[in-house]
Amino acid sequence: MDLDETKPVVTAGNRWLALGVIIFLGALIWFVFGQTFRHDFINFDDGDYVFKNSRVNRGLSWDGIGWAFSHVHAGNWHPLTWISHMVDSQFYGLNPAGHHLTNVLIHALTAALLFLVLRQMTGALWRSAFVAAVFAIHPLHVESVAWVAERKDVLSGLFFVLTIAAYVRYVRRGGFGRYAIVLAVFALGLMSKPMLVSVPFVLLLLDYWPLRCLEQTGATLGRLVVEKLPFIVLGLASCLVTVFAQHAAIQPIERFPLLLRLGNALVAYVDYLRQTFWPVNLAVFYPWDAARIHLASVGIAAAILAAISLIVFLVRRRGYPVTGWLWFLVMLGPVIGIVQVGNQAHADRYTYLPQIGVVLMVTWGIAELAGRSRALRVVFAGLALAALVPLTWMARAQTSFWRDSEQLWSHALAITTDNTVAEENLGEGLYQHGKIDEALFHFDKALRIEPNDAIAHGALGAILLRIPQQQKEAVAHLQRSVEIYPDQPAVQSSLGVALLEAGNAEESFKHLQKAIALDPTDSDAHYNMGNTLLHLMKPKEAVAEYERAFEMNPKDAEALNNLAWVLATWPDPAGRDGVKAVEWAKKADALTQQRSPMHAATLAAAYAEVGRFPDAIKTAERAQQLATDARDTERAEFISVQVELYRANTPLRDQRFAPPPP
Repeated sequence: MDLDETKPVVTAGNRWLALGVIIFLGALIWFVFGQTFRHDFINFDDGDYVFKNSRVNRGLSWDGIGWAFSHVHAGNWHPLTWISHMVDSQFYGLNPAGHHLTNVLIHALTAALLFLVLRQMTGALWRSAFVAAVFAIHPLHVESVAWVAERKDVLSGLFFVLTIAAYVRYVRRGGFGRYAIVLAVFALGLMSKPMLVSVPFVLLLLDYWPLRCLEQTGATLGRLVVEKLPFIVLGLASCLVTVFAQHAAIQPIERFPLLLRLGNALVAYVDYLRQTFWPVNLAVFYPWDAARIHLASVGIAAAILAAISLIVFLVRRRGYPVTGWLWFLVMLGPVIGIVQVGNQAHADRYTYLPQIGVVLMVTWGIAELAGRSRALRVVFAGLALAALVPLTWMARAQTSFWRDSEQLWSHALAITTDNTVAEENLGEGLYQHGKIDEALFHFDKALRIEPNDAIAHGALGAILLRIPQQQKEAVAHLQRSVEIYPDQPAVQSSLGVALLEAGNAEESFKHLQKAIALDPTDSDAHYNMGNTLLHLMKPKEAVAEYERAFEMNPKDAEALNNLAWVLATWPDPAGRDGVKAVEWAKKADALTQQRSPMHAATLAAAYAEVGRFPDAIKTAERAQQLATDARDTERAEFISVQVELYRANTPLRDQRFAPPPP
């Protein structure tokens, strides 16, 4: 088939071949990414996007849809992405398997559509199949698919390919309606992830090749540019919204000078090229390293990019080199680091769509080298299949690192140096699994790398709170964190907890109040505020805070337990409500699968408050047995006292909150 053929010859055989390619792509994707159904959420953005986001984890609702369009959250405005997470929560709850399944299905659909669109534009079935296969299983794309919080990547990728498909239909058939469809699909893509702002320029590249609009449709360059103006206007609007949404994460020019950013951008372009052809040592986070941005590295990177650009210019009449190379350069432009968001030097996920251009250019170039030689075509076809084998295995191995937070960040630290973000997140993951000493080691190491790191100070303080006799050190770390980063709600909340532990409920209240003002959706801050309000002898206000915490995080058994305990045992009758206490305590007991002695004891106290003493005795005895089995002697003895009260038909009163005697 001729290289420049723009309309495929459609036959029954071709249809079956196309179906076979799609099945093959699906099998590859399943082999690489099927394992994610057994993976957990990770502690890097998945909480903000799903399991700690009350707007999302409550499922799909009109209120949630309104929030998605009207609010900026986690530094982004991408309403369709939020809605897709809500739909997942509606069907799967907080089971991570379902959320991973959606990512994989969207990615598979995009890969299949990419194959069909490339084939439709070029008429080249096998070349299009190879480009789609590399897109489907390249190790650089693991981050976009295996990370639940990167739903925005796979979703915007789907709308990107749909935009191209709609545009090809418009070019070949015309009509205002078809043009409007292209514009509408592009808008949906922008509402999934603003990285698609470069799409108008990609469409112009497709006009040049393979659609060849100047030659085959008689369109003028001016008309083609004017035709893209509405797309550019939408893109500019998306840019403005993005700058507003990410203003807190945009790094100041004083921290990353412009010349340093330009140097890093050139080096990053070459890093992306190198990783495309040699995808080893991939990490979830590559820390910014000014030391690698020096005259030699920048000069070599500039020379490589200039040489490729020169070659592309010299062979520009072939079409595909210009489209492929500029596709890569232009699509990476918004995330190359000139506007530096965050502290990463570059990121695997940024290649999800730009890489298509490079693979397309190389694939068509190799096909042209083969020419009409049957022998060379067979050799190159064999090499193409051979290349897919290591890519698939490497992608499968890379996906396995996303099993959980501990595995992911341990791998990142194994292949990067001075990675504060990885140290902190590994520390958090270890702490969540009860590995306190190891967690402290990594947070301490993060502070040795960056002594003024607010997150590490805050995390160290939060952990030290759980260790007896270290409240002063915890408070010191948390206060230092607040000094560095006063607008971080989690740090304000942790400091509030530390101050409460130190016996200063009034100061605790002030910091928790600020934490909630900074982020009203932070369930932990509301839970901590409830605890502080109890110590300030305000049970009704505490109950309200526990209710808010549970509303935002339906798996928060601790908030439910405290809520039920207050309603069942508060000394003042005005603070009690036995019926509600039973309702909430049952839910808390169920959330812990009836294996927690503390939650069972709370349910027993609630039964006693409503006069159901046989149920109270039975439940308290279960709680006592659970505590005994866990070798928690102190709790078992405390519960045994409760059992005797219930046998005497006497409800429990928490004397810690009883008013002092006159």
